[in-house]
Amino acid sequence: MPDSNNAIELKGVTKRFGSVVANDDVSLSLKKGEILSILGENGSGKTTLMNMLSGIYFPDEGEIFVNGQEVTIRSPKDAYNLHIGMIHQHFKLINVLTAAQNIILGLPGPQRLDMKSVDEKIDELTKKYGFELDPEEKIYNMSVSQKQTVEIVKVLYRGADILILDEPTAVLTPQETERLFEVLRNMKNSGKSIIIITHKLNEVLEISDRVAVLRKGCYVGTVETKRASVESLTEMMVGQKVTLNIDRPDPVNPKPRILVKNLTVRNREGLLALDNVSFDAKSGEILGIAGISGSGQKELLEAIAGLQPIEDGQILYTDPKDNIEDLTKKSAQEIYQMQIRLSFVPEDRLGMGLVGSMGMPGNMMVRSYRNGKGPMTDRKTPADLSKRIVERLDVVTPSIDTPVRNLSGGNVQKVLVGREIASSPVVLMVAYPVRGLDINSSYQIYELLNEQKKKGTAVLCVGEDLDVLLALCDRILVLADGKVTGIVDARTATKEQIGQLMTAGASKKQEA
Repeated sequence: MPDSNNAIELKGVTKRFGSVVANDDVSLSLKKGEILSILGENGSGKTTLMNMLSGIYFPDEGEIFVNGQEVTIRSPKDAYNLHIGMIHQHFKLINVLTAAQNIILGLPGPQRLDMKSVDEKIDELTKKYGFELDPEEKIYNMSVSQKQTVEIVKVLYRGADILILDEPTAVLTPQETERLFEVLRNMKNSGKSIIIITHKLNEVLEISDRVAVLRKGCYVGTVETKRASVESLTEMMVGQKVTLNIDRPDPVNPKPRILVKNLTVRNREGLLALDNVSFDAKSGEILGIAGISGSGQKELLEAIAGLQPIEDGQILYTDPKDNIEDLTKKSAQEIYQMQIRLSFVPEDRLGMGLVGSMGMPGNMMVRSYRNGKGPMTDRKTPADLSKRIVERLDVVTPSIDTPVRNLSGGNVQKVLVGREIASSPVVLMVAYPVRGLDINSSYQIYELLNEQKKKGTAVLCVGEDLDVLLALCDRILVLADGKVTGIVDARTATKEQIGQLMTAGASKKQEA
């Protein structure tokens, strides 16, 4: 019999996509008035499971109970009728409309709406739970956290008593995360039941009452958060003990390798992406690059790599023999022909980094195919390199010749990082190098980056997890709205300090 104290109860829920079993006989519960974290590695089935509760997918097997009653959820409308609302990682808002217009969009009602009463109801909700929101502000003028607030208020306006949040803190500053957690606690205290899908273990321990763990589509178990630790939760997710220490050797004889002076870049839409950016990256150090999503991180690395036109400023490269080259107006091909050992792992793995239709050896050859001699191009060397990457990084693939687009996102990332490191770069630039990777693989990548650092490579690492950047990097460059708001010593900086610099309101630069 279902427990009447549960807001949601799943029994034996299974979901298949062809031959892939995304969720296999999962049974778990969400109690009324609690915050439950769903934890698991990428590909463990967390989002698929929640998509069945929100009506996006329909289970192949199993039962779903809401407030003790068995229900059938075939659409998001069914979920709303059961007072279930999901806030997705990628927001579903219309930029040219106001917050209030987005909140009521799609709701039944008279053709001519009384927007004054709508605004009053929104104000009532925001005051009750502690949100900060102007109903009349346009979405395109909002920060990421404000847009997230609109999404949450939208489901509350529709009467949701059960809320599901998918990676809600992925793009928030520490200060915004703390404000969100305060709101969630207020909602819990008013009787709401909340599920959070996340991968940030410290946040799981801070906000949730219980933690349910999935591994490879299967339910592992649920534990009370007060009895859990980062180590115990990691072991549940991975199935074995994992050492969670990031090594950070001191830089040895650091020398400038990349010097950026007053760099100004416009993005492909013609908008200012980088505004008068200046910094240097030194040999034998890892320079972290932090900022709210869209602050210019992508354009910065692409400009250095010769993939982004530069409006103003200068980029200088110093090789190990102290020869200086001006890369300012050079294309990626010209940089390669100058035999400058610069490697780049872009955010867009298959779009920019790898050729999806080719296997690993072909993608190893892409980097140096212009040196080949037509049909007699050496194919043994890239095949041997592919095998070494598979072995070193535990790449899961049926064969090195399997098209890389058929691999999981995490394995694609391993192939790309492995290839770029294998070229023995003087400068290595990586954007979100562990996105999509499980904990074991993430620490393998951190180890590889440190190995490059010890060899004297200048490593530039764009990351979104401030805990990792503070533990891995030597210095952290912070961008806000395309401007440098600080360059801090990662050994002494705090998350709160970086969070303040990540917001456009940071008033002055800080130099380490």
